[in-house]
Amino acid sequence: MTNSVNLQVFRPQLPLGNLDAYIGEINRIPLLTREEEQELATRLFHQGDLQAAQRLILSHLRYVARVAKMYRGYGLPLGDLIQEGTVGLMKAVKRFNPDVGVRLVSFAVHWIKAEIHEYIIKNWRIVKVATTKSQRKLFFNLRSARKRLGWFTSEEVEAVARDLGVKAEEVRHMEARLNAHDLAFDLPAHAQDAEFVTAPAEYLAAMNANPEQIWEQENSAAWQTQKLKQGWGYLDSRSQDILQRRWLNEDDKATLQELALHYGISQERIRQLETNALKKLKEYMTE
Repeated sequence: MTNSVNLQVFRPQLPLGNLDAYIGEINRIPLLTREEEQELATRLFHQGDLQAAQRLILSHLRYVARVAKMYRGYGLPLGDLIQEGTVGLMKAVKRFNPDVGVRLVSFAVHWIKAEIHEYIIKNWRIVKVATTKSQRKLFFNLRSARKRLGWFTSEEVEAVARDLGVKAEEVRHMEARLNAHDLAFDLPAHAQDAEFVTAPAEYLAAMNANPEQIWEQENSAAWQTQKLKQGWGYLDSRSQDILQRRWLNEDDKATLQELALHYGISQERIRQLETNALKKLKEYMTE
């Protein structure tokens, strides 16, 4: 090319801390012609020229700001949206193939929106409202549909479901999520009036989840298990076998008759041995 892009002299100083000044400055960065963009993209793609990447990114920052402004209705800071969109632009520049024959802005807009979408979904509510691919599609499309329709009838729900290729139930479920609001778990620090008694902390208390009680129960269970093991060791082998086969075997518990035949004694004697062994364990556990 005859008009090579001068990378060394292009070093704009973008202001920090002032969003209006930043937007004004990026709007003054010259746009690239198709030939300039092709040359820079070729340098980056084939030679790994990072200065070419910087020039491509800077010249497209105005598009990031323009796309980010489309999402101001979600109540999130515009500066954060621009920042996330810039991340998407950087990813697009890294992956852009100049040999395909499309302009960078057409390729990058999808990456810019993808990063902004991810940021909105993560930060729009405390509880994430969309996790699956269909839910994400519903989240953004349903908001714009609600702006046009105001509220949904059954016919409109079916129409939106058909347009987006999802089930009508998914549309109703997402609409309910969009209509919900975050609620603090605890009462506000200044709460004095009865209007705050509906805070979840007031009615979702788990009475069985007291940390002290849980620790005591776990500690007691561990102590009892240890005592049981020690007491078991004081029993003779015949008493251990009788208790094992009568109480501890899960699938095939022995009867008094089976044990009597095994040991060549009466069923009553087996019952006495069993009773005495249980009594010894109980006495040892309560010491």
